Amino acid sequence: MFICVHRRLFLVLALALALPGLAPAAEKAPPRYSKVPASPDGIGRLYLGREIARMMGHEGAAWLERIERANEERPDLVLEALDVKPGMTIADIGAGTGYYARRLARRAGSKGTVYAVELQPEMMKLLEKHLSLHRATNVTTVLGTATDPRLPPSSLDLAVMVDVYHEFEFPHEMLAAIVRAVKPGGRIAFVEYRADDPAVPVKRLHTTSEEQVRREAAAHPLLWVRTVRALPWQHVIVFRRSEAAPEGSAADRRR
Repeated sequence: MFICVHRRLFLVLALALALPGLAPAAEKAPPRYSKVPASPDGIGRLYLGREIARMMGHEGAAWLERIERANEERPDLVLEALDVKPGMTIADIGAGTGYYARRLARRAGSKGTVYAVELQPEMMKLLEKHLSLHRATNVTTVLGTATDPRLPPSSLDLAVMVDVYHEFEFPHEMLAAIVRAVKPGGRIAFVEYRADDPAVPVKRLHTTSEEQVRREAAAHPLLWVRTVRALPWQHVIVFRRSEAAPEGSAADRRR
């Protein structure tokens, strides 16, 4: 008798799952990304209306260390805008050859720590070479993934992304992981080439508007602090991690 009842229940459950209307349909979240024909500099994936740019490979590393960069981009002004203090824990996400990681490390001092995060193993080798050459002993290298920088949770005073956010293959997931690594009250800074500025000699997909950055940041518990625009080619868009997602934000609505 027990076997017959058991079989009967099994058949009822199987029928309920097979026939629509007999079992509640699972809710499906809308796709976060959509596909489009890839442009020459893109990967054919849209996020909030923006095509994600193709990542610069290690073959272009010389561009990061060019002598002209000091005048063309004024990294001294970028560092001032980041307001780095001695003893801070900082992450340079997409560190490349360590151009900014080395400079951040000098400002953070011997009691500070800089995590230089790279996603490309080939670039990581160049990063470690430059850090050794410049004796940047307070910089720790980390090989991250396309969705995770692999940083300790709630450990950072500041996370910096210099000309790389637009290249993240999965920007939503990556930014969410970066936010988790930042302390409540800590800051996240996007340094991006300005979009729609004819004075910026950079391909369109490698530029980003302030409006777009703020739109994408709104999906996370981030509060806009300020935007520094007094740079030759870039702007610095700074957010602060809130204690919790702001009430009524996109992050709340997804819960």
